[in-house]
Amino acid sequence: MQTDQAKNPRKDHKIPGPFYWIPFILPLLLGSCVMVGPDYQGMEPHPAQQKWQAEMEKGLNQTRPDKDNLASWWKEVFDDPLLVELQKRAAEGNLDLNASLSRIREARSRMGMSRASLFPGLDAQGAAKRRRSSENMGTQGGGEINNYYNAGFDATWELDIFGGTRRSVQAARAELQATRAGLKDVLTTLMADVALNYIQVRTYQQRLQILRSNIETLKQTYELNKSSYQSGIIDELALQQSLRNLEESRSRTPRIKTGLKAAKHRLCVLLGLEPGQLESELDNAGPIPDIPSQVAVGIPAESLRRRPDIQKAERKLAAQTAKIGVATAKLYPRFNLAGSIGLESIDSGDFLGPDSRIWSVGPGINWRIFHAGSLRMNIRVKTEQQKQALVQYKSTVLRAREEVENALTAYAKEKIRLRDLKNSVAAAKRTEELARDRYQSGLVDFYKVLESQRSLLSIQDKRVQSKGEVAANLVRLYKALGGGWKFYDQLLEKRSTNPKDKE
Repeated sequence: MQTDQAKNPRKDHKIPGPFYWIPFILPLLLGSCVMVGPDYQGMEPHPAQQKWQAEMEKGLNQTRPDKDNLASWWKEVFDDPLLVELQKRAAEGNLDLNASLSRIREARSRMGMSRASLFPGLDAQGAAKRRRSSENMGTQGGGEINNYYNAGFDATWELDIFGGTRRSVQAARAELQATRAGLKDVLTTLMADVALNYIQVRTYQQRLQILRSNIETLKQTYELNKSSYQSGIIDELALQQSLRNLEESRSRTPRIKTGLKAAKHRLCVLLGLEPGQLESELDNAGPIPDIPSQVAVGIPAESLRRRPDIQKAERKLAAQTAKIGVATAKLYPRFNLAGSIGLESIDSGDFLGPDSRIWSVGPGINWRIFHAGSLRMNIRVKTEQQKQALVQYKSTVLRAREEVENALTAYAKEKIRLRDLKNSVAAAKRTEELARDRYQSGLVDFYKVLESQRSLLSIQDKRVQSKGEVAANLVRLYKALGGGWKFYDQLLEKRSTNPKDKE
């Protein structure tokens, strides 16, 4: 008499013994300590000099700058309420910042995709078919019609024995960090651009005020000469000279107004607005922001480490280093565990019964043995890309050092020029007064008056431009020092769809 087990051998579901799992567990344990490819050691922008080459003059000093002053220098340094408001609105509406935030979310998703490869994958599948076999297949066919039902789960897990997947996660994480640094770079550049264009607006407005004042003076001089000419006191030469001076000054107005409009329009675009939407707020002429008497610039190592473009280049180098490991891991075999469990039957009534159960489990291996050297060529490609990233990092450090040195020099030297121009304006005013008095006394001809007036207007215009340039150079200096990240955390907190973006 047959036993139940003999009648239905599928009921013998023997569970594998403990030794059966050793081939699976051992590679898993080994995988936790093996990662092929180079380990990234980190880079620091350590310049050889611990002092700036630029002279520490006109208020510059190497004391460590206050963190809050650097983060929001436009508020702490210039103290201009409208500028502070414009900076806030730029952080809320600038389109480049929106694109940078989107790139952060993209990079985080890519890192999540890489990290998901470390874990098992589970797929579900099912099918219900009615099929007919071929009558031309002999005993295997016969034209029979039957049903087929199938449902189950398939699981696979690639064991990261040689660290290829972990290296890809490292690369994705470094890319994410580089993208975050890119956002900070866009933000610091934006804050500087808003301030620079705001200073341009105020500079053009001040230049227009001086020009209008001088035009009014020249107009009065022309009317006086016209009256004197009609009375026969002076000849036509003096009259035409005064008219020429008046019209020449008027001809400067359109160019200044063009520059003013362009600066206003640029501010609108930086804030994510249509050109002209800030017209009412900027219509009234305001003063050029005053500069502080002292500016702390710190030491080269601290300043360069703070710059987001250097941080971005360093993270790009880390990512390229990890990608060498990803390429190297492809030289080695890939181990995986695969298993499935489900139900299979040709009768729908028995489909959910215990006799319909099926399962399988076992290890697998895939080894790319011969590919005509493409795997090793890929490693060379990634190695060269890593070398390029290293060169790019060093180049970024050098350019950053150059930018800071130039900004320090430009700020200090323009302050000296502004001081000299202020003295020159005082002398030009006195010269114009003396020339006018002597002309009225008949000691000099009118040409001397014209020359002194033209010189006064030119020097006054240069002084205003120099004052604006000093303020602009200070903005460039703070940007070169890596300052201006006040809204960075707020941007990530308010606009990121994932709170982990703040990490």
